[in-house]
Amino acid sequence: SALTNGGLNLHSPVKRKLEADKDYVFDKRLRYSVRQNESNCRFRDIVVRKEEGFTHILLSSQTSDNNALTPEIMKEVRRALCNAATDDSKLLLLSAVGSVFCSGLDYSYLIGRLSSDRRKESTRIAEAIRDFVKAFIQFKKPIVVAINGPALGLGASILPLCDIVWASEKAWFQTPYATIRLTPAGCSSYTFPQILGVALANEMLFCGRKLTAQEACSRGLVSQVFWPTTFSQEVMLRVKEMASCSAVVLEESKCLVRSFLKSVLEDVNEKECLMLKQLWSSSKGLDSLFSYLQDKIYEV
Repeated sequence: SALTNGGLNLHSPVKRKLEADKDYVFDKRLRYSVRQNESNCRFRDIVVRKEEGFTHILLSSQTSDNNALTPEIMKEVRRALCNAATDDSKLLLLSAVGSVFCSGLDYSYLIGRLSSDRRKESTRIAEAIRDFVKAFIQFKKPIVVAINGPALGLGASILPLCDIVWASEKAWFQTPYATIRLTPAGCSSYTFPQILGVALANEMLFCGRKLTAQEACSRGLVSQVFWPTTFSQEVMLRVKEMASCSAVVLEESKCLVRSFLKSVLEDVNEKECLMLKQLWSSSKGLDSLFSYLQDKIYEV
């Protein structure tokens, strides 16, 4: 079913005008040109670009709709994070190709896999989510995220695990876990109440409330919002300024800010993924998920 919100059809192609600097516009038409770099050939669903002072990872899924996440895509992101952790880059920029940042878990993938072997696949997918989230928790360099469009589910939940989040005015955020018969992931059961407050976090996690970019900024999920036509240029300007700083200073500063949270987040991540595994391995939990996805349009 089409993902719709206020007339926005996430499955339909969205025509966007390329802005001045074509190298840094996060547009689907870049998918093939950016893959010409030989370092990108190692990945299928993401693009990794080595820039001066930083590594740029772009979600660019060709095997799922709207940059949805599968275990294979999450593994590619983990591998790119591992490489960036040990190279000479000072920070990481995460963005997306196309008009959607990330639509969360690929639910058609979930249905197909869990239908074939519920117990085995529930463990495999839950562990893939656990390792994916853990890679963000353990990454020592600053992570900057550029949100060009909708960020849903796990795509929104990982944002508090990053250090700076900049959003386009067109972006919006939603984590409708309970609505689609899932429990929270990405440490959102802990980070969302801490950042947004318990009341708003509960509305997002239980009721699927959508936050606009400006609302997310006012509540602390996003640090700045930029106009869509200049979004990529604003992001690159600021990332390059950060990349001119000392690598030691950036890493040690992040350590001071984040170190006390690391063990807490790792524990929360383990508990969330254990809950998902138990939910998917039970016939009751799986039937609830299947019936919802088969009988309703997933409105976000």
